[in-house]
Amino acid sequence: MTISPAQAAPADATIAYPRTEAQPLVEEQFGVKVADPYRWLENDVREDARVRDWVTAQNKVTDAYLATLPARATFARRLTELFNYERVSPPVKRGGRYFYARNDGLQNQAVLNVRDRVDGPARVLIDPNGWAKDGATALAEWRPSDDGRYLVYAVQDGGTDWRTVRVLDVETGKDLPDSVEWVKFSNLDWAKDGSGFFYSRFPQPASGGKFQALNENQQVYFHRLGTPQSEDRLVYRTPDRPRLNHIAEVSDDGKWLIITSSEGTDDRYEITLVDLSRPDAQPRTLIKGLEHSWNYVGNQGSRFLWTTNKGAPRLKIVALDIAEANPVARDIVPEDKATLGGASVIGGVLIASYLVDAKTEVRRYRPDGTLIGKVALPGIGTAAGFGGKADDPETFFAFTSFATPTTVFRYDARSDTAQVWAQPRLTFKPEDFKVEQRFFASKDGTQVPMFIVRRKDVTGPAPTLMYGYGGFNISNTPAFSAGRLAWIEQGGAFALVNLRGGGEYGKAWHDAGRLLNKQNVFDDFIAAGEYLIREGVTGKGQLAIQGGSNGGLLVGAVTNQRPDLFAAALPAVGVMDMLRFDRFTAGRYWVDDYGYPSKEADFRNLLTYSPYHNVRSGTDYPAVLVTTADTDDRVVPGHSFKYVSALQAAAIGPRPHLIRIETRAGHGAGKPTDKIIAETADQWAFIARWTGLTVR
Repeated sequence: MTISPAQAAPADATIAYPRTEAQPLVEEQFGVKVADPYRWLENDVREDARVRDWVTAQNKVTDAYLATLPARATFARRLTELFNYERVSPPVKRGGRYFYARNDGLQNQAVLNVRDRVDGPARVLIDPNGWAKDGATALAEWRPSDDGRYLVYAVQDGGTDWRTVRVLDVETGKDLPDSVEWVKFSNLDWAKDGSGFFYSRFPQPASGGKFQALNENQQVYFHRLGTPQSEDRLVYRTPDRPRLNHIAEVSDDGKWLIITSSEGTDDRYEITLVDLSRPDAQPRTLIKGLEHSWNYVGNQGSRFLWTTNKGAPRLKIVALDIAEANPVARDIVPEDKATLGGASVIGGVLIASYLVDAKTEVRRYRPDGTLIGKVALPGIGTAAGFGGKADDPETFFAFTSFATPTTVFRYDARSDTAQVWAQPRLTFKPEDFKVEQRFFASKDGTQVPMFIVRRKDVTGPAPTLMYGYGGFNISNTPAFSAGRLAWIEQGGAFALVNLRGGGEYGKAWHDAGRLLNKQNVFDDFIAAGEYLIREGVTGKGQLAIQGGSNGGLLVGAVTNQRPDLFAAALPAVGVMDMLRFDRFTAGRYWVDDYGYPSKEADFRNLLTYSPYHNVRSGTDYPAVLVTTADTDDRVVPGHSFKYVSALQAAAIGPRPHLIRIETRAGHGAGKPTDKIIAETADQWAFIARWTGLTVR
C-alpha cells in the first residue's frame, strides 16, 4: 500500500511499544477455538500492579508521541477560547423557584444556581468545583422538592457510575446530614409532601468489585429525611428476577409511584403502580411482560397518558384508565411518519417532540389529541426540555445546532409565545459555516442521512472527521460542539452519520442495526466514507473516523473491515471484546443490541466483527489513537487495553497504534472541562497529522 507524504513518518519503527505479555490462553466455544492472550489486562488497575504498570508504560509512549505534534498546542489554545462561553440548562421550576445548571465557560464542573423569580438574581446553591483538586468530582442528578424547599442531589466521583446522594436546604444552602450510598442508574423523585425521596440502588459490591462486578438485584427504596439509610423503606424488588432494573417516579398528582422495570437497554418495560395514599398498598403490575415501550406523560385522576411503541414502531400517545380492572389503551395522538421522541402536559396543552429526518419538530395538541399547531423553533436543529406542571403554562426549552450553541427559551404553552431566557456570547460567527443534510445509499440500497458541516469557503476535498454511533435506539441530532468547531475552523469538514441501529426512524431503524443485523451499521458507515470521497467532500487519505462506547465498537469494527478507507481512527471507551462484554458491570444490559455470547447463533455473529478478535495482520492499518479511562465502570477499560495490545502485536503497517488512558475519569459524564480540552487537542492533532490537515 502506498503511503502519501501526509501519512508518512513518524512510523512504528520509531515507536518502541511497551512489551505486553501474550499468554497462551485458548478456549473452545461451539467448536471454535478462540485465543484471548491479553485477558490479564481485564484486571482492575487499582487491584493489579501489573496492569497499573502497563498503563503507566503505555501512557508514557503515547505522551512522547503526542508531544511531537506541533498542532497540539494550537488546538489546545483555540479549544480553550471556544470553550470559554456560558452554558446554561433549562431551569426546573418548583415552589416559585427556578433551579438550573450554569458553567461560566472554563469551569471544570457546572454550578447549580437558583432564582427566587424568573428574572431575579441568581444564587449559587452547589459549586462542585471545590470538591476535588483535579476537578473530577461532579454534580450529577438533582431534583428540587415540589415546594422548592429541599434539593436532593447526586455526587459522581472520578467519572464512575456510582452515586452518593445528599440533601440540601435551599433557603440556607446547607446540607442536611442525610446520605445515601450504592446508587446507580437511578431516578431521584420526591414524595409530594417533601418528607423524603425515592431512589434505586444495588447491593454493596464485594471487596474489590466496585468497578467490575455485574450490576444485579436493583431495588427501589424510600428515604425519609432525617433518618439513616439503614432505616430506608424497601418499596419494590424482584429477587426472583435479579436482572430487572427498576426506575421510580412520582405521578404529577403525587398519588402514585410509577415503577418502570427493564432487563436490558431495549425500550421494553413492565409498569408497576404503588398507591402512595395507602401505607399498606401492594404493588400492582399495570403492564405485564417486557414487550413494548411505555413512558409516563402525565395523569388526571385515573386517566394516565403514555407514549408507547405498541402497535406503533414510531410511537404514539395513548391513555389508560387505571380505575379499570384491565385497562385498554386508547389512542390520543396516533403514530405519525415522524418519530415521536417525548411528550409532556404543560398548562393543559399536550406538547410532543418529533424527529423529522433527525431534526426536531415540536407540536401542540389539545388534551383530546386535536392538533393545534407547531412550536416555532429558531431553525433546523435540536430542541429539548418542555418540562413542568400540567396546571402551569410556563416551561423552558433549549435549542442548539451545529453552529449554534445552546440557547434557553422561556415558553408559554397556552399563548404559544417564546422569549430568550439565556443566550451565550460567541467567539465566532455562526454565519461563517455551512450545514448540509444529504442522503446516500448503503450497501443494501437503504437511504441513510448524514449531516456535513464546513466553513463556507471550503469547497474542495478537505480532511474530514466522520462520526457515528448506530445503536441502542439512540438518535444523533444536530448539536453544537466547541471541540468539533476547532477542527472545522482549521478548514476540516465534519460529518455526522445517522446510522441504522439508532432511533432516528423508530423501532424498524433500530432493529435493522442490532443483533444479527449489526453488520448493517458497519456497512452504513463504510458507505458514508465512500460517499464523502466520491462526492469530493474529502479525498483518499484524508478521512478520519471517531466514535465512543458503542461508537468505539463501530470504529474498531470498520477499521478491521476496511483499513484502506481511513487515514486515522479515534475509538473511544469502546466495546472491543464482543465475547466477554456481558461479564462486567453494566455489560449484561447490552445483550438487547448485541445478543448473548453464550448462544451459538449470537456467538458466531459476534465473532465476525469483534474488534479485538479480527485485527488483520499483513494489512496496512490507519493511524489509531484509542482513548479510555481508568474509572470507566460502564465499558471497563480492559476492552481498550486488550484491543490496543492486539493492534501493537500485529503486522499492520507503519502508522502509530497508541492508547491514551485518562486517570480519575470514566465513560464521559462528569469529565472536567480541562481534561476534555486536553484530550480533544490530542485527538485533533493526531488526526490532523494523518489526514494532512494544515493547522495554522
